[in-house]
Amino acid sequence: MGWKPRSTLFRSLSTSEMPGVTVKDVNQQEFVRALAAFLKKSGKLKVPDWVDLVKLGKHKELAPSDENWFYIRAASTVRHLYLRGGAGVGSMTKIYGGRNRNGVCPAHYSVGSKNVARKVLQALELLKMIEKDPNGGRRLTSQGTRDLDRIAGQVSQRLWVEEELEVCRLRPGVIPSGLNFPAHLGRVRARKTTTKQP
Repeated sequence: MGWKPRSTLFRSLSTSEMPGVTVKDVNQQEFVRALAAFLKKSGKLKVPDWVDLVKLGKHKELAPSDENWFYIRAASTVRHLYLRGGAGVGSMTKIYGGRNRNGVCPAHYSVGSKNVARKVLQALELLKMIEKDPNGGRRLTSQGTRDLDRIAGQVSQRLWVEEELEVCRLRPGVIPSGLNFPAHLGRVRARKTTTKQP
């Protein structure tokens, strides 16, 4: 085969061809929305019967107004376990706690509902996204990490395409440039620009 320069030896592994997008690289709000939509669309997440009746902590006055709050909480919990593994029910109650307003008395911190945190973790365990950590708490499985990175890649690509299309809308005549421009958009652009000359 012979010797090849180092620059061409690993050409197939160049950064322009590798996805390389993880959960840490994308906007957290967009990622949580996308993951919640994925969990809802899959229909495999076991949602308790009492989701429309429960408060999320003693510091709350009302139940959540969003009807999909369980999916959003599950997505947020999985994202938190991706970033900091080894969290359990107690950690989740501290994360999702808030200020308990005591009227004219000073406000104090109050933890979130343990039952909600427990049910979310149990539902995610049934999906095989998380598992019990031998050191305590829960951690992501390899399947869960793979799913989260795949969804993060989809979110990143969608945001990039929206940004490029916004640039084209603001500056007509500018063709998006870049090595990572999606192929299907490139074909559409080529079809539009090639016209028959008389």
